[in-house]
Amino acid sequence: MIATPHVDWFALAPTLSLLAASGLALMAAVLVPRPVRRGAGAFLACAGFVAAGIFAGFLDARSPHAAAIVRDGMWRDRWGALAQVILAGSGAIAVLVSYRERMRDEHIAEYYALLAAAGAGMVFFVQASNLMTLFLGLEWFSIALYVLTAIDIDLIGSLEAGLKYLVVGAVGSATLLFGSALVYGITGQLAFDRIAAAGHAHDAMLVVGLAMVIVGLMFKSSAAPFHMWTPDAYQGAPTPVTAFMSSATKIAALVATYRVLATAFPHDEHLWRYAIAAIACVSLAWGNIAALVQRNVKRILAYSSVSHAGFMLIAVAAANQLGARALLYYLIPYSAMSLGAFAVVAARERELAAPVTLQNLAGFGWERPFLGVSMWVFMLGMLGFPLTGGFIGKFYVFAAAYDHGFWWLIVAGVIATMISAYYYLGIVRAMYFRDSAELRLAPAGGSPPRDALLTLGVFLSLVVTVGSFFAVQPLIDVARSAGHALPF
Repeated sequence: MIATPHVDWFALAPTLSLLAASGLALMAAVLVPRPVRRGAGAFLACAGFVAAGIFAGFLDARSPHAAAIVRDGMWRDRWGALAQVILAGSGAIAVLVSYRERMRDEHIAEYYALLAAAGAGMVFFVQASNLMTLFLGLEWFSIALYVLTAIDIDLIGSLEAGLKYLVVGAVGSATLLFGSALVYGITGQLAFDRIAAAGHAHDAMLVVGLAMVIVGLMFKSSAAPFHMWTPDAYQGAPTPVTAFMSSATKIAALVATYRVLATAFPHDEHLWRYAIAAIACVSLAWGNIAALVQRNVKRILAYSSVSHAGFMLIAVAAANQLGARALLYYLIPYSAMSLGAFAVVAARERELAAPVTLQNLAGFGWERPFLGVSMWVFMLGMLGFPLTGGFIGKFYVFAAAYDHGFWWLIVAGVIATMISAYYYLGIVRAMYFRDSAELRLAPAGGSPPRDALLTLGVFLSLVVTVGSFFAVQPLIDVARSAGHALPF
């Protein structure tokens, strides 16, 4: 008889919840009448993300010690569980933002099935404990995101964005796979901890493999100079998909990157620390400078995402316990701010039936007071103002860099923050300050009706953005316990 490994079904519950939701949404696409297909798909996807978040919360509470499961294919630990909670929350808000999106009803249930499938791949990815499951999880959510980017065939630029994302994403995946093959070739091991124990530190083949693994993961985290797909994909994709990609993809990629580097390559830490630090500096410079000349709000936020990848990579470069908890804490307000900002952009798009630019954003703060206030809170949070979690996140990232002696990374981060003030405050200015010549009468019939679910998603994002500042100690405690799962 074939010996089968013991399967810890509870540890797999977040992934299985989203897989079940995806499968049921696909069945709804066939069996449910078209008028109620949108509601059924949205309910199933949202229920899947909520269930995944609940299971991940229990998993975090019941996994005080890291353990390899399913024949060393996955980790059951608090590092992955906390990331799964953040991913599930991001997915649930993305579903709320998606509900009123102008897309054809004929494929709307498939949209929610793909959204849940992408979430399932991400929660699987952050638990990966060997190179095979790492690549499987990466391709799992990447393929779903390629289709989601191009799913709205009536949206100008959507198909082009999907093709660009597919081509560049395939290059990133191939680079990761080639690097994994080199690492396996020299060590004969797939599991991260066994690669570290193989004792081939400083071997040329291992170093080249490590470099390619880093490059492959940096493609997914939108870090410069591997970000070339990000502005076009973010601009061309349906805005709810952009919101989900900007938060969830970055969560999954950076959490997995920290685990891979700390667990599999501790003996080459002196190499990858400086490599990650250099990528962080390039991301900070490229993201902020490129955002200065943009006028499309989605492209501004796309380059902002590149810049924030640089801030989070500072925590990875620190390679210490403080850096681990700084990364996990930073991801909480960042994901909320990114989701909320793109949700506000989606609301404006639905009003105008046109791409949102700084010019046609004028007056939005007065026309939609709650969404306007929320948007300037998100912008100030990304800038790092007090009373938002973005301030504490940047503080902890800089503290981690200082603890390691990377004072020059702190200088780079402060300069990048000063540059970013121009375009973040530019969005706030566009919403509230406009010339009298820009005033226009409302079209006959008035504005479109308000979207209650989108407003709820913005409200939840706002609560997390501000609440993460006032609830900093409980969140840091949770991040600290999660960081102990990594071998520092």
